[in-house]
Amino acid sequence: MTKVVVDISMSLDGYVTGPDADSSQGLGRNGQPIQGWVTSAEHSPKDAAILEEGFHSTGAVIMGRRTFDFIDGSQGWEGDRGYGYEQDQTQAPHNFVITHRAPQRTRHVAGFTFVTGGISSAISQAAKTAGDKEVVIMGGADVAGQALALGAVDELRVHLSPVLMGSGTRLFDHITEQTLLTQQNAVVTPYATHLTYRVDRAPGTRTHDRVEG
Repeated sequence: MTKVVVDISMSLDGYVTGPDADSSQGLGRNGQPIQGWVTSAEHSPKDAAILEEGFHSTGAVIMGRRTFDFIDGSQGWEGDRGYGYEQDQTQAPHNFVITHRAPQRTRHVAGFTFVTGGISSAISQAAKTAGDKEVVIMGGADVAGQALALGAVDELRVHLSPVLMGSGTRLFDHITEQTLLTQQNAVVTPYATHLTYRVDRAPGTRTHDRVEG
């Protein structure tokens, strides 16, 4: 059975973006340190190994429309920089974008499928594509919250960055019921604390599919 994973970077105070995140600045104002362990010229071999392992274990990616709009914008993915940052993009997984309506025109065409049926449909389609690899939900926070509320997430990976943002987009604002976790692993580097949790009991109460996250 395909494993469904939420994999996301977060500030110490719980933000996945800074304020004013939009298609021109996906991490928001001054939000770059949240993903500094990925994008900074300085990172440890442990950080690099985690990024590479995650890339090769991913069979399909799920994201929300706002995440895609940044990726497709002028500051988004380009050439040899995409999923996994500087990993070999010829081996990059297929992406499923949750949206109300498929866009008429995009900069990126190959490698993206637009899903208008909500989070359940996206997970079902992605699982068929992923095969024995993982389905990774990379963002945004709303989509991750929907998947957790649905009870569809097997594993939660949070890359905790050493920064306090103060405002922006919180990761867990959409969690309204208790979810029990078991910590599986913790890797500490100067640039992030990489936490892996098994999701033991998700709420099981399906929220309405808000699909623009």
